[in-house]
Amino acid sequence: MHSLVDQHLFARNPKGLLIELAEQLDVDRILTLAAQRLSEGPSVALVRVWLLQPPLAGDCTDCRFATECFQRDFCLHLVASAGRSLNASADEWNRLDGSFRRFPIGIRKVGQIAKTGKSLEVSEIAENHAWVARPEWVRDEKITSFAGHPLIFRGQVLGVLGLFSRQPPGESGFEWLRMIADHLAAAIANARALNEIELLKKRLELENEYLREEVQQAESYGELVGQSPALQVVSRQIDLVAPTDSSVLILGESGTGKELVARELHRRSRRASRPLIKVNCAAIPRELYESEFFGHAKGAFTSALRDRAGRFELADGGTLFLDEIGEIPLDLQAKLLRVLQEGELERVGDETTRKVDVRILAATNRKLREESEAGRFRQDLYYRLSVFPIELPPLRNRIEDIPLLAEQFLERLSRKLGQRRPRLTLANVQTLQQYSWPGNIRELQHVLERASIGATDGRLRLELPTDIAKRTVSTESSGESERILTEAEVRSFEANNIRLALKASGGKIYGPDGAAARLGVKPTTLASRIKILEISISK
Repeated sequence: MHSLVDQHLFARNPKGLLIELAEQLDVDRILTLAAQRLSEGPSVALVRVWLLQPPLAGDCTDCRFATECFQRDFCLHLVASAGRSLNASADEWNRLDGSFRRFPIGIRKVGQIAKTGKSLEVSEIAENHAWVARPEWVRDEKITSFAGHPLIFRGQVLGVLGLFSRQPPGESGFEWLRMIADHLAAAIANARALNEIELLKKRLELENEYLREEVQQAESYGELVGQSPALQVVSRQIDLVAPTDSSVLILGESGTGKELVARELHRRSRRASRPLIKVNCAAIPRELYESEFFGHAKGAFTSALRDRAGRFELADGGTLFLDEIGEIPLDLQAKLLRVLQEGELERVGDETTRKVDVRILAATNRKLREESEAGRFRQDLYYRLSVFPIELPPLRNRIEDIPLLAEQFLERLSRKLGQRRPRLTLANVQTLQQYSWPGNIRELQHVLERASIGATDGRLRLELPTDIAKRTVSTESSGESERILTEAEVRSFEANNIRLALKASGGKIYGPDGAAARLGVKPTTLASRIKILEISISK
């Protein structure tokens, strides 16, 4: 049974409040509960809780204590308020946007409590005018005393609990308030820890889901393979820039291994323990770009059934690989630039600003400098991305590496297909080295996989477009059945064949009735050949 003074201060047994605080798992609910329950006391005028938080953008410019504040990393923010005014509406004292919504540490009585970590009781406010910011408010509301306690958990000040009363709380009431402040601090710390655990759990689930999708691709290429001078230049560049946090722009034709280089850069970086998150910018529907990059809040649009973190948040602390960066629409490039410059983003449908620490690796087969000069790509974004450009050589410029690459691919393919590894002969190597490889390493891998599937007797039978072109031309040419074609003739035949396929497809490359399907090649491979052979597409 608490004393008469306690009954003036507490409307109900304060032990019940301690139990209620311990049962809550949400910080906002804990703060609101503490303020409302304490404000129910018969002599209590106003209860407020301030927490130490970093100021948001613009907070310091309109703060009434800006000229007195010299340390702007953290300050006290009003997070809960409740009371009963004699002259104003109840809602006014529940608001969190008044003149005293923030206090610098060490300024006024609330700031002093946070600075010293010591409780403060002013039992007769009328005799302590130095503490009174608004004497008319104290007089009109008949405030006689103030009790303030720091919210301390494991030696760290989390905030301040302040109570304005129309009767002095007395020694017993002051001690009860100290006990409530200690329990409130512990409840806040526990709720924050549980919230952090839940966020980390969700983030881990998202990362695992994403990384499972990436495992197969990650195993497709492995480490950099080759000893050619062109590849050695690339390897030295990777060694130089990988340990830094600088942005890298990886340039090269389709199929040269840009994603592999991105993985090597991440693997050799200080961020290797965090995830490498990949975004194929060419595969994202225009209307979903913002959601894919920055995430969205539940209800932001029709199909947003739950909160979702974007790729930037998934890559926080790690590396984000933006493949086909040249495909990002101009209007989104400005938003992407802001994240790269400020390290801040907002999810679609959410006003909360989130900080991210991400290293950017970008890749494209476009000539991005020319694109930016022509106005098709933002110049400021181009310069932001191309701090350290790495240009990958096409496979035709590193034919010395073809035997090593072929051996590695055959070894993996034999395991994948569950059959004996076929033998790579000198004739096979010569055939591979004589081809121009417009699809580069990716095309080499697919050619070898096709040959491995048909190598039931352990012998590789390579089928290359150049060989097909030679046989077709020789069959159609009367009197020249065995004539060897020059490289120019082979190119001319291949170009004409592609033009016929494009004409039959109405200029379409993709789709079941597109030119790629008619020619039996991947659309990206055909697009690369069209670019190399300088074929104009007309419908």
